[in-house]
Amino acid sequence: MATLDAQEIREIIERFRVLIVGRANAGKTTILQKVCNTTDEPEIYDTKGRKIDTNVVQSSIKRGNHNIANEMVFKSNPGFVFHDSCGFEAGSKDEFEDMKKFVSERVHAKKLEERIHAIWYCIPMDEPSRTFQLSEEKFFLECDTGKVPVIAVFTKFEALRPFAYGEIKKQLKDISAEERSKRIAQRVEEIFVNTRVYDRLCDSKNRTRPKFYVRLENMNKPNANCKVLLERTTFALDNEQLRLCLVSTQQSNLELGIKCAVATLVDRAHSLFGPLRIDYGVYQYDIAKWFSHLKLVRLWSTTLERHKRR
Repeated sequence: MATLDAQEIREIIERFRVLIVGRANAGKTTILQKVCNTTDEPEIYDTKGRKIDTNVVQSSIKRGNHNIANEMVFKSNPGFVFHDSCGFEAGSKDEFEDMKKFVSERVHAKKLEERIHAIWYCIPMDEPSRTFQLSEEKFFLECDTGKVPVIAVFTKFEALRPFAYGEIKKQLKDISAEERSKRIAQRVEEIFVNTRVYDRLCDSKNRTRPKFYVRLENMNKPNANCKVLLERTTFALDNEQLRLCLVSTQQSNLELGIKCAVATLVDRAHSLFGPLRIDYGVYQYDIAKWFSHLKLVRLWSTTLERHKRR
Protein backbone atom coordinates (compact mmCIF):
# COMPACT_ATOMS: atom_id res chain seq x y z
CA MET A 1 0.00 0.00 0.00
CA ALA A 2 1.39 3.39 -0.97
CA THR A 3 2.62 5.78 1.70
CA LEU A 4 0.69 9.04 1.94
CA ASP A 5 2.59 12.25 1.33
CA ALA A 6 2.44 15.10 3.86
CA GLN A 7 -0.33 16.96 2.02
CA GLU A 8 -2.56 13.88 1.83
CA ILE A 9 -2.04 13.11 5.51
CA ARG A 10 -3.30 16.60 6.41
CA GLU A 11 -6.43 16.15 4.30
CA ILE A 12 -9.55 14.59 5.79
CA ILE A 13 -11.30 12.70 3.00
CA GLU A 14 -14.99 12.62 3.88
CA ARG A 15 -16.44 11.72 0.47
CA PHE A 16 -15.41 8.97 -1.94
CA ARG A 17 -15.60 10.12 -5.56
CA VAL A 18 -16.44 7.67 -8.37
CA LEU A 19 -16.66 8.18 -12.12
CA ILE A 20 -19.13 5.70 -13.60
CA VAL A 21 -18.78 5.08 -17.33
CA GLY A 22 -20.92 3.10 -19.72
CA ARG A 23 -23.49 3.13 -22.48
CA ALA A 24 -27.11 4.04 -22.01
CA ASN A 25 -29.07 1.15 -20.46
CA ALA A 26 -25.94 -0.44 -19.01
CA GLY A 27 -27.56 -0.44 -15.58
CA LYS A 28 -25.48 2.39 -14.11
CA THR A 29 -28.24 4.05 -12.10
CA THR A 30 -29.30 0.73 -10.61
CA ILE A 31 -25.71 0.07 -9.50
CA LEU A 32 -25.45 3.45 -7.79
CA GLN A 33 -28.78 2.92 -6.04
CA LYS A 34 -27.71 -0.50 -4.79
CA VAL A 35 -24.37 0.88 -3.58
CA CYS A 36 -26.24 3.58 -1.63
CA ASN A 37 -29.06 1.23 -0.55
CA THR A 38 -31.87 3.31 -1.99
CA THR A 39 -34.43 3.42 -4.78
CA ASP A 40 -34.47 7.22 -4.87
CA GLU A 41 -33.01 9.31 -7.64
CA PRO A 42 -29.82 11.24 -6.81
CA GLU A 43 -29.61 14.93 -6.12
CA ILE A 44 -27.42 16.74 -8.64
CA TYR A 45 -25.05 19.65 -7.95
CA ASP A 46 -22.89 21.80 -10.17
CA THR A 47 -19.19 22.47 -9.56
CA LYS A 48 -20.05 25.34 -7.19
CA GLY A 49 -22.25 23.16 -5.01
CA ARG A 50 -25.54 24.57 -6.30
CA LYS A 51 -28.38 22.06 -6.59
CA ILE A 52 -29.69 21.50 -10.12
CA ASP A 53 -33.24 20.48 -10.97
CA THR A 54 -33.18 16.83 -12.11
CA ASN A 55 -35.64 17.59 -14.92
CA VAL A 56 -33.28 20.23 -16.29
CA VAL A 57 -30.41 17.72 -16.29
CA GLN A 58 -32.49 15.05 -18.03
CA SER A 59 -33.67 17.43 -20.74
CA SER A 60 -30.06 18.50 -21.33
CA ILE A 61 -28.98 14.88 -21.76
CA LYS A 62 -31.80 14.29 -24.27
CA ARG A 63 -30.49 17.23 -26.29
CA GLY A 64 -27.04 15.67 -26.32
CA ASN A 65 -25.58 17.95 -23.66
CA HIS A 66 -24.13 16.57 -20.44
CA ASN A 67 -21.77 18.08 -17.88
CA ILE A 68 -19.62 15.28 -16.53
CA ALA A 69 -18.42 17.59 -13.72
CA ASN A 70 -21.90 17.60 -12.15
CA GLU A 71 -21.99 15.70 -8.87
CA MET A 72 -24.62 13.08 -8.09
CA VAL A 73 -25.29 12.45 -4.40
CA PHE A 74 -27.84 10.15 -2.78
CA LYS A 75 -29.40 11.29 0.50
CA SER A 76 -29.13 7.72 1.83
CA ASN A 77 -25.34 7.77 1.59
CA PRO A 78 -23.80 11.24 1.11
CA GLY A 79 -20.34 9.75 1.62
CA PHE A 80 -20.31 8.98 -2.12
CA VAL A 81 -20.03 11.50 -4.94
CA PHE A 82 -20.68 10.15 -8.42
CA HIS A 83 -19.89 11.55 -11.86
CA ASP A 84 -21.61 10.11 -14.93
CA SER A 85 -19.83 10.08 -18.29
CA CYS A 86 -23.03 9.59 -20.31
CA GLY A 87 -22.79 11.06 -23.77
CA PHE A 88 -19.46 10.11 -25.28
CA GLU A 89 -20.46 6.49 -25.97
CA ALA A 90 -22.96 7.76 -28.56
CA GLY A 91 -20.07 8.70 -30.83
CA SER A 92 -19.71 12.43 -30.19
CA LYS A 93 -16.07 13.44 -30.53
CA ASP A 94 -16.59 16.58 -28.43
CA GLU A 95 -18.19 14.58 -25.61
CA PHE A 96 -15.32 12.10 -25.67
CA GLU A 97 -12.72 14.86 -25.53
CA ASP A 98 -14.58 16.52 -22.65
CA MET A 99 -14.57 13.21 -20.78
CA LYS A 100 -10.82 12.73 -21.41
CA LYS A 101 -10.09 16.23 -20.15
CA PHE A 102 -12.21 15.72 -17.04
CA VAL A 103 -10.50 12.41 -16.24
CA SER A 104 -7.01 13.85 -16.75
CA GLU A 105 -7.75 16.89 -14.56
CA ARG A 106 -9.38 14.90 -11.79
CA VAL A 107 -6.80 12.11 -11.53
CA HIS A 108 -4.03 14.71 -11.23
CA ALA A 109 -5.85 17.23 -9.00
CA LYS A 110 -3.63 18.59 -6.21
CA LYS A 111 -6.22 18.02 -3.49
CA LEU A 112 -7.01 14.39 -2.81
CA GLU A 113 -10.65 15.21 -2.05
CA GLU A 114 -11.12 16.73 -5.51
CA ARG A 115 -9.73 13.74 -7.41
CA ILE A 116 -11.78 10.88 -8.71
CA HIS A 117 -10.81 7.94 -6.54
CA ALA A 118 -12.11 5.06 -8.67
CA ILE A 119 -13.63 4.46 -12.10
CA TRP A 120 -16.36 1.90 -12.71
CA TYR A 121 -16.60 1.04 -16.40
CA CYS A 122 -19.92 -0.73 -17.06
CA ILE A 123 -20.27 -3.10 -20.00
CA PRO A 124 -23.66 -4.82 -20.49
CA MET A 125 -23.67 -8.47 -21.48
CA ASP A 126 -27.15 -8.60 -23.01
CA GLU A 127 -25.74 -8.62 -26.55
CA PRO A 128 -22.67 -10.91 -26.57
CA SER A 129 -21.89 -10.22 -30.22
CA ARG A 130 -21.70 -6.46 -29.53
CA THR A 131 -20.05 -6.52 -26.10
CA PHE A 132 -16.88 -4.68 -27.06
CA GLN A 133 -17.64 -1.47 -28.92
CA LEU A 134 -15.72 1.53 -30.20
CA SER A 135 -16.48 3.49 -27.02
CA GLU A 136 -14.72 0.90 -24.85
CA GLU A 137 -11.79 0.66 -27.25
CA LYS A 138 -11.28 4.45 -27.30
CA PHE A 139 -11.55 4.83 -23.53
CA PHE A 140 -8.97 2.19 -22.65
CA LEU A 141 -6.71 3.05 -25.57
CA GLU A 142 -6.58 6.81 -25.06
CA CYS A 143 -7.58 7.85 -21.53
CA ASP A 144 -4.99 8.70 -18.91
CA THR A 145 -6.37 7.46 -15.57
CA GLY A 146 -3.07 7.79 -13.73
CA LYS A 147 -3.05 5.71 -10.55
CA VAL A 148 -6.84 5.75 -10.24
CA PRO A 149 -8.03 2.11 -10.38
CA VAL A 150 -10.50 1.13 -13.08
CA ILE A 151 -12.93 -1.69 -12.30
CA ALA A 152 -14.59 -3.33 -15.30
CA VAL A 153 -18.20 -4.03 -14.36
CA PHE A 154 -19.97 -6.57 -16.55
CA THR A 155 -23.65 -5.84 -16.02
CA LYS A 156 -26.76 -7.83 -16.95
CA PHE A 157 -24.73 -11.02 -16.75
CA GLU A 158 -27.92 -13.04 -16.36
CA ALA A 159 -28.70 -12.22 -20.01
CA LEU A 160 -26.13 -14.81 -21.09
CA ARG A 161 -28.22 -17.70 -19.75
CA PRO A 162 -30.83 -17.64 -22.55
CA PHE A 163 -28.03 -17.59 -25.13
CA ALA A 164 -26.34 -20.50 -23.38
CA TYR A 165 -29.59 -22.46 -23.14
CA GLY A 166 -30.39 -21.90 -26.81
CA GLU A 167 -27.01 -23.25 -27.89
CA ILE A 168 -27.10 -26.46 -25.82
CA LYS A 169 -30.82 -27.20 -25.31
CA LYS A 170 -30.59 -30.45 -27.27
CA GLN A 171 -28.02 -31.68 -24.74
CA LEU A 172 -30.33 -30.93 -21.81
CA LYS A 173 -32.93 -33.62 -22.47
CA ASP A 174 -33.39 -36.43 -19.97
CA ILE A 175 -30.97 -35.03 -17.37
CA SER A 176 -31.59 -33.80 -13.84
CA ALA A 177 -32.36 -30.17 -13.06
CA GLU A 178 -29.07 -29.93 -11.17
CA GLU A 179 -27.06 -31.20 -14.12
CA ARG A 180 -29.01 -28.96 -16.51
CA SER A 181 -28.18 -25.89 -14.40
CA LYS A 182 -24.53 -26.93 -14.22
CA ARG A 183 -24.20 -27.29 -17.99
CA ILE A 184 -25.89 -23.96 -18.67
CA ALA A 185 -23.52 -22.29 -16.20
CA GLN A 186 -20.55 -23.89 -17.96
CA ARG A 187 -21.79 -22.64 -21.33
CA VAL A 188 -22.26 -19.13 -19.90
CA GLU A 189 -18.59 -19.17 -18.88
CA GLU A 190 -17.58 -20.30 -22.37
CA ILE A 191 -19.61 -17.54 -24.03
CA PHE A 192 -18.06 -14.92 -21.74
CA VAL A 193 -14.53 -16.18 -22.43
CA ASN A 194 -15.19 -16.31 -26.16
CA THR A 195 -16.17 -12.64 -26.26
CA ARG A 196 -12.57 -11.92 -25.20
CA VAL A 197 -13.83 -8.59 -23.91
CA TYR A 198 -11.72 -8.62 -20.74
CA ASP A 199 -8.62 -9.67 -22.69
CA ARG A 200 -9.13 -6.73 -25.02
CA LEU A 201 -9.53 -4.31 -22.10
CA CYS A 202 -6.21 -5.58 -20.72
CA ASP A 203 -4.34 -5.35 -24.03
CA SER A 204 -0.78 -4.11 -23.52
CA LYS A 205 -1.25 -1.33 -26.09
CA ASN A 206 -3.98 0.26 -23.99
CA ARG A 207 -3.05 3.34 -21.99
CA THR A 208 -5.49 2.27 -19.27
CA ARG A 209 -6.22 -1.27 -18.12
CA PRO A 210 -8.70 -2.46 -15.49
CA LYS A 211 -7.30 -3.57 -12.16
CA PHE A 212 -10.17 -5.98 -11.45
CA TYR A 213 -13.48 -6.98 -12.94
CA VAL A 214 -16.81 -7.97 -11.43
CA ARG A 215 -19.95 -9.56 -12.80
CA LEU A 216 -23.32 -8.22 -11.73
CA GLU A 217 -26.56 -10.02 -12.44
CA ASN A 218 -30.24 -9.69 -11.54
CA MET A 219 -29.59 -6.26 -10.09
CA ASN A 220 -33.28 -5.36 -10.27
CA LYS A 221 -34.10 -7.95 -7.62
CA PRO A 222 -34.65 -6.61 -4.08
CA ASN A 223 -31.91 -8.74 -2.49
CA ALA A 224 -29.24 -7.85 -5.05
CA ASN A 225 -26.23 -5.91 -3.80
CA CYS A 226 -22.86 -4.58 -4.90
CA LYS A 227 -20.68 -5.97 -2.11
CA VAL A 228 -18.26 -7.60 -4.55
CA LEU A 229 -17.86 -4.35 -6.50
CA LEU A 230 -17.19 -2.40 -3.30
CA GLU A 231 -14.71 -4.99 -2.05
CA ARG A 232 -12.79 -5.09 -5.34
CA THR A 233 -12.73 -1.30 -5.44
CA THR A 234 -11.42 -1.10 -1.88
CA PHE A 235 -8.56 -3.48 -2.55
CA ALA A 236 -7.75 -1.81 -5.85
CA LEU A 237 -6.87 1.37 -3.95
CA ASP A 238 -3.19 1.82 -3.07
CA ASN A 239 -3.91 4.56 -0.55
CA GLU A 240 -4.91 3.77 3.02
CA GLN A 241 -6.69 7.10 3.47
CA LEU A 242 -8.97 6.33 0.53
CA ARG A 243 -9.59 2.80 1.75
CA LEU A 244 -10.68 4.18 5.10
CA CYS A 245 -12.97 6.67 3.36
CA LEU A 246 -14.62 3.98 1.22
CA VAL A 247 -15.06 1.57 4.13
CA SER A 248 -16.63 4.37 6.20
CA THR A 249 -19.44 4.61 3.63
CA GLN A 250 -20.33 0.96 4.30
CA GLN A 251 -21.41 1.15 7.92
CA SER A 252 -23.42 -2.07 7.81
CA ASN A 253 -20.74 -4.05 5.97
CA LEU A 254 -18.60 -5.28 8.86
CA GLU A 255 -17.12 -7.99 6.65
CA LEU A 256 -15.41 -5.41 4.46
CA GLY A 257 -14.00 -3.60 7.49
CA ILE A 258 -12.60 -6.84 8.89
CA LYS A 259 -10.96 -7.74 5.59
CA CYS A 260 -9.36 -4.30 5.35
CA ALA A 261 -8.13 -4.48 8.93
CA VAL A 262 -6.51 -7.85 8.31
CA ALA A 263 -5.02 -6.68 5.00
CA THR A 264 -3.52 -3.65 6.74
CA LEU A 265 -1.79 -5.83 9.31
CA VAL A 266 -0.58 -8.30 6.72
CA ASP A 267 0.85 -5.51 4.55
CA ARG A 268 2.59 -4.02 7.54
CA ALA A 269 3.99 -7.36 8.68
CA HIS A 270 5.42 -8.06 5.22
CA SER A 271 7.10 -4.66 5.19
CA LEU A 272 9.03 -5.38 8.38
CA PHE A 273 12.67 -6.42 8.22
CA GLY A 274 14.64 -8.29 10.84
CA PRO A 275 13.00 -9.76 13.97
CA LEU A 276 9.22 -9.35 14.07
CA ARG A 277 8.35 -7.12 17.01
CA ILE A 278 4.66 -6.57 17.57
CA ASP A 279 3.36 -3.43 19.27
CA TYR A 280 -0.09 -4.66 20.23
CA GLY A 281 -1.33 -1.17 21.06
CA VAL A 282 -0.53 0.04 17.54
CA TYR A 283 -2.08 -3.03 15.92
CA GLN A 284 -5.24 -2.69 18.00
CA TYR A 285 -5.57 0.90 16.82
CA ASP A 286 -5.03 -0.15 13.20
CA ILE A 287 -7.88 -2.63 13.50
CA ALA A 288 -10.20 -0.30 15.42
CA LYS A 289 -9.97 2.59 12.98
CA TRP A 290 -11.72 0.55 10.26
CA PHE A 291 -14.82 0.51 12.49
CA SER A 292 -14.87 4.17 13.51
CA HIS A 293 -18.62 4.42 12.81
CA LEU A 294 -19.35 2.18 15.82
CA LYS A 295 -19.58 4.28 18.99
CA LEU A 296 -17.88 1.79 21.31
CA VAL A 297 -15.07 1.09 18.86
CA ARG A 298 -14.68 4.80 18.14
CA LEU A 299 -14.07 5.40 21.85
CA TRP A 300 -11.58 2.54 21.94
CA SER A 301 -9.83 3.86 18.84
CA THR A 302 -9.57 7.38 20.32
CA THR A 303 -8.11 6.02 23.54
CA LEU A 304 -5.50 4.01 21.65
CA GLU A 305 -4.60 7.02 19.52
CA ARG A 306 -3.96 9.08 22.64
CA HIS A 307 -1.86 6.23 24.02
CA LYS A 308 0.27 6.21 20.84
CA ARG A 309 1.02 9.91 21.18
CA ARG A 310 2.45 9.61 24.70
